[in-house]
Amino acid sequence: MFNSLVKGSIILAMLFGVALTAAFIYAYEEISLDADKLINYKPETSSIIYDRNGEKLAYVFKDQHRLYANYDEIPGMLVEGLVAMEDTQFFEHNGVNPDAILRAIVKDIQAGAFVEGGSTLTQQLIKNKILSNEKKLARKIKEAILALKIEHELSKEDIIERYLNEISYGNNYFGVKTAANGYFHKELHELTLKEAAILVGLPNAPSFYNPLKHYKRALDRANNVLYRMKSIGWITKSDYLKAVKESPKVYKTSLTQNIAPGIVDEVLRRFKGRLGDIRTGGYEIYTTIDMKQQAIAKEAVDFAYKKALKKYNEKAETSTLNTAFVAVESKTGDILAMVGGADYEKSAYNRVTQSKRQPGSAFKPFIYQTALDMGYNPASPLTDLARTFQYYYQGKPKIWAPKNYEHDFKGFIPFREALVHSRNLATINLVADLGVSTIRKRLAFLDVPHIPRDMSIALGNLGLSPLKMAQIFSVFANEGHMIEPRLVSKIISKEGAVIYETRPKEIEDFTTPEQAYLMTDVLMDVVKRGTGRNARVDGIELAGKTGTTNDNIDAWFCGYSPTIEAIVWFGRDDNSRIGRGATGGALAAPAFAFYYKKLLELYPETKRTFDIPQGVYRGEYQGKPELYTQNSPLPDSHKRRVQNYDGYDQLLEEEIEIKEDLNPDEGEIGLAPMINIDEDPVSQEEMVEEEDPLHPKRKVPLTPVSNDSGTLF
Repeated sequence: MFNSLVKGSIILAMLFGVALTAAFIYAYEEISLDADKLINYKPETSSIIYDRNGEKLAYVFKDQHRLYANYDEIPGMLVEGLVAMEDTQFFEHNGVNPDAILRAIVKDIQAGAFVEGGSTLTQQLIKNKILSNEKKLARKIKEAILALKIEHELSKEDIIERYLNEISYGNNYFGVKTAANGYFHKELHELTLKEAAILVGLPNAPSFYNPLKHYKRALDRANNVLYRMKSIGWITKSDYLKAVKESPKVYKTSLTQNIAPGIVDEVLRRFKGRLGDIRTGGYEIYTTIDMKQQAIAKEAVDFAYKKALKKYNEKAETSTLNTAFVAVESKTGDILAMVGGADYEKSAYNRVTQSKRQPGSAFKPFIYQTALDMGYNPASPLTDLARTFQYYYQGKPKIWAPKNYEHDFKGFIPFREALVHSRNLATINLVADLGVSTIRKRLAFLDVPHIPRDMSIALGNLGLSPLKMAQIFSVFANEGHMIEPRLVSKIISKEGAVIYETRPKEIEDFTTPEQAYLMTDVLMDVVKRGTGRNARVDGIELAGKTGTTNDNIDAWFCGYSPTIEAIVWFGRDDNSRIGRGATGGALAAPAFAFYYKKLLELYPETKRTFDIPQGVYRGEYQGKPELYTQNSPLPDSHKRRVQNYDGYDQLLEEEIEIKEDLNPDEGEIGLAPMINIDEDPVSQEEMVEEEDPLHPKRKVPLTPVSNDSGTLF
C-alpha cells in the first residue's frame, strides 16, 4: 500500500514536471516570437512624395502616419527629457527596475488597486508594441521577462530609437519625427528646448495634452518636464527660465499634407504592387512636377473652364463638361504640371493619363511631317477639291464624301496654308497621295496604338490620351526626337538606397532637326494667324495645332514653346456634344495661352525663340518667302522628286487627276453618313461600333513597339 502511494506520487511529480517544462518551453517560445517584433523592428513607415525642387507634395500611409528617425537624428535634449520623466535609471538597469517595482507595490497595496506600474522605458515599449494596457499580474510577469530578453539583445540606444519611433503623439502622429514635423513643421534638429519638452510630455496622455486642442495643458506639462530636467542637473537654470517663457507656434496640419492629390494618385497608381505597399515602405519618391508650374496650370484650367461654362450657360456643380492639361519639358520628358480634371473633389479620374479621346485635326501634323520627309515643301500645292470614295459594307457599295469645315473648296492650296487653316480635303488628298501604309509605318515608330489601316487615318480616327499626345508631339518640340513623358525620376528606400530610376523611352531621329523645324515654322503660323490664334502670347514664339472632333465632342490644343510643350483637352465625360462652336481654338487654346503668360511671369528667363537648325534655308516661291531644306526643296513648277519613306525615289505630277468622280444620287448606291475630317471627324462611338472598311474595330498590338520605361533593381 505504502509502496503504491510512493510510486503514484513519483509519477504525479514527473507528470507535473513534464507539464511545467512544456509550459515553460511554450511560454519561452511565445516570448521569443513576441520579442522578435522589437528585435527585428519593421514598423509601418509613411512614404514621402516630393516635387522636382524637393518640396513635399504629400505623406502617404496606410494606418499609422510614421516618419522614422534613426538614433543619430534624435537630439540629446529629447532623450534626456524622456529619461528624466519616465525612467531616470534607464541607462543603469537591465530592463526591470526593482526599486520602482517595490515603490509601485507599496502604492498599489495602500490604494487597494493597481495605480502605479513601476515600468521602465523598455517595459513601456513592450506594452505599446506587444502587450495590452491591462493591469494584471500575468501580463506584468510576461512584460518583465520580455524586458530582460530585449535588453539582452538590444543596446540602450536601440531601445530609445524604437521607443521614440513607436509611441503615439496624438493626432495620428506615430513617432517623434512625425510629431515634430506635424505640430511644429520642423525637423528634429530644428526643435527648441520647449518644443522638445512638449513632445516628451505628450505620450503620457496624447489626447489630454494635445497642443492643438489643449495648448495651455501642453505648455504646463512641458514646464514640468523642464523643471524635472533642471532639478536633476541636466539643463541649466538659465536654459530652464528661457524655455519656460517660450510659447511655440503649433500648426494644425493635414495628416497627408497632400497639396497635389491628382499627382499623388497617379504615383500610387503607377507603382501599385511594384514595391510592395508603397504606403508603408518609408520611400522617398521624387517626381518631376514643378509645383509652381502646377499652380499656374490649375489657374489656366480654371480660367478656360469658367469661360466655357459661361459660353454654354452651365454651372460647375451640374455640368458634365471637363478638361485636362499636361505640360512637359521637351528635352527631358519631365512632366512639369498635370491637371486631370476641372475639380478633383468632384471627380478624381485623371483624364490626362486614363482617358482616350479622338484628337481630330490635332493629329494632322504627323501626316504633314510624313509628307515633308518624303520631299514636300511648305509651299507645295495640295489639292483642295471634293473627292469621293467608294467602298463596300456588308456587300453593299457605300460612298464616302468628306468635306471642308468651311463648306468650300480652294482648288489648289499651299501645304502651309492647308495646315494653318486646317483644310480637310487637302489632308484627305494628301493621305491618298502618300499612301496609308506609308503613314502607318511612320506612326508605328512612335508607339501610336490602334493605327487605322484605311483613309480614316486622316480623320485622327483613333483614341489617345493627352499624355500620349504629349509623347508623340515631342517629335516636333524636341527637334525630331521623341521622348516618353516621365512623372517619377527616382525612388529612395528608407535605408537610403536608390531602388528606382527612370529611363524614359526614347526614339531618336524620327525626323531630322531641320525637317522638324519646317513643321515648327508652319505650326507657328497656326498660332499667329490660323485656327490657333487664341493661343498667342506676346514675347514668346509658340507653335501648335487645334483639334475638334465630329459634332464638337472633343476640343484640343497641342502646342509647344522652345522648351516646354503643353496639351489641353476639353470634352464631356459622357462623350456627348459640348455645344455649338466648341472648337479647340475656342475652348482649349485660351488655357494654353494663360499658362504661357503666367510662365513668363514666373520664370522671366524662359527661352523665347526657337533655334533654327543648320540646313534650313530661306528662299522665295511665286513671290512669297518660304523655308526649304535639302530634303524639302522649293517646288518645281512641273515635277518634284520625292524621297519615299521606303527608300526609293518617285516622280510625282503636281496636278493629280481625281478619278473617283462618283455621283451618289444615281442608282441605288446610297450615301454613307457625312464625315468631316478636321474640325468634325467621326465620333468615338462610330469608330468603335461601326464595322466597315473605313472604320474597322481596332485591336491592341500583341507585341509592343518598344520596352516599358523605368527599371527596378
